Amino acid sequence: MAGVLLLSAADVRAVFDLPAAIASQRAAFGALGRGEARLAPRVLLDGPDGDVAFSYVSRLPGTGAVAKFGSVNPRNAARGLPTVAALVTVQDPVDGRPVAIIEGEAVTTLRTSAASAVAAGHLAVPDASRLAVIGCGVQGRAHVRAMAMVRPIGRVTVTCRHPETCTAASELSDELEMPVEAAASARAAVEGAQIVVTATTSPEPVVLGSWLDPGCTVVSVGSFAPDRTEVDGETLTRAASVVVDDVTTALEHAGPVVAAVRAGVLNPGEVRPLGPIVAGLATGRESAADIVFYNSVGLGVQDAAAAAVIVDRARDAGAGRLVDL
Repeated sequence: MAGVLLLSAADVRAVFDLPAAIASQRAAFGALGRGEARLAPRVLLDGPDGDVAFSYVSRLPGTGAVAKFGSVNPRNAARGLPTVAALVTVQDPVDGRPVAIIEGEAVTTLRTSAASAVAAGHLAVPDASRLAVIGCGVQGRAHVRAMAMVRPIGRVTVTCRHPETCTAASELSDELEMPVEAAASARAAVEGAQIVVTATTSPEPVVLGSWLDPGCTVVSVGSFAPDRTEVDGETLTRAASVVVDDVTTALEHAGPVVAAVRAGVLNPGEVRPLGPIVAGLATGRESAADIVFYNSVGLGVQDAAAAAVIVDRARDAGAGRLVDL
């Protein structure tokens, strides 16, 4: 087997910027909403101390199958390592041979925040300018950048587990040239926010529904497994619309959705997929006063769409390294 393109994290970042990532995720969810994407069941494998291994396989029209295998290790933050580690493999659409192996953490960071931006572009009120982000890690910071691409963000408030030592606010403020404030608590960060992003690995709620103002859109990206629940049940009961990246996957894996259905406060038939909204087949919100909750667990089509762009751009730029396997 010859000619497999190896792409490092640096290669990914060199060819895959945020606008390209957002466009790729818009294409992914549009295809999903039109029934054009193939999506295998998502696999999670529990490990010790909250570690989780995951695997996705999917295919978009005109592409080969794409698989991602990786893990989420919450204790890596204390080790100075990324919480997410992964590899993405890309097959040839005709003969099925591997054509690329891509470092997956860089892909995951961009495609996750880009997908949240796509969701917010359809679900948040058009004039949303006040953003709160709970969690100042890689994903929290990436979401500040991404939300600023789709809404007229003028005020950002962030908070994390260690606000006394966190430098995210000042660093993001310098980078984005906009006011970014550090809040002493999640409740203080959420107060008055029109978009709230939870980007933690918390098994307990970090945002309560009673804190939310009318018209708020909540985006949960850390509630990717049944035991990860970043928001409480009142968040979902106050929400006029509960939207997920994929209904079948969310009913099994999205912690707040699983908990609300189990408690009998959410009818599974009321959970809405993002795809048809992005495809223009359904509306995102009915009223400017509605609270909308969006839960992303992550889907293979997101990686497939991102990988297609990355491989094409890497070939054009001569990035990466060809190896014989």
